[in-house]
Amino acid sequence: MKKILLAVGLPVVLVAAWYLLSYGSESFYVPPLRTILAALVDTWTPDRLRADVLPSVLRLLGGFVLATALGVAVGVVIGTHRRVRAAAEPVLEFFRAIPPPVLIPVVMIFAGIGDTMKILVIVFGCIWPILLNTVEGVRAVDSVLSDTARSYGIGGPARLWHLVLRGASPQIVTGMRQALSIAIILMVISEMFAASNGLGFTIVQFQRSFAIPEMWSGTIVLGLLGVVLSVLFRLAESRVLSWYHGLRGTQRQS
Repeated sequence: MKKILLAVGLPVVLVAAWYLLSYGSESFYVPPLRTILAALVDTWTPDRLRADVLPSVLRLLGGFVLATALGVAVGVVIGTHRRVRAAAEPVLEFFRAIPPPVLIPVVMIFAGIGDTMKILVIVFGCIWPILLNTVEGVRAVDSVLSDTARSYGIGGPARLWHLVLRGASPQIVTGMRQALSIAIILMVISEMFAASNGLGFTIVQFQRSFAIPEMWSGTIVLGLLGVVLSVLFRLAESRVLSWYHGLRGTQRQS
């Protein structure tokens, strides 16, 4: 109960402060919160959510899932082979240093302005934290467990699933959590560059038409989307890593 109150308390205080401080605002660009909330209710109808928010979420999930699959697969290969890691490290550092938004004009040349471009940009930005955390997680797998599995003849898919991926899963999930935040940012940026729908596209259209309360309401929807995705990810994480959290709890008690 205390955790819930702490989690809800600060947002309530911030919203109340925003409401009170902006109550008498006459600024065209910073309207009162009550005006923004009225625009939120009027603008973001179920039809608008289906037309603009749903496509954004599908692009985000498509890019995130693809980046996770590629990052984990490549990370396992690099993490388990020293020579592959030594050869790949300079290349990984090079591509990791390139900001994903810079690639949007380049990707547009080959993939156009459709969903493929946006998904590819999300994949490029999200794959690095997942891949690098997977590499470190695989390298940190307990050597005693690895030797035990080898002595019992456990190899192939069984070793990969029960030893390597299970042992590296806490760090893989950490990389996925970092990648989720990056995916939201890249989803919006790619839609602002070139799109005919989506959350980023709609916010830019409101800004260009000087519909300022609607623009602010779109920003609030984006923030709420981030909160919902974060909560869902934490719920999934708690189920996937229940064994790990239980082990840490046991270690603390001892």
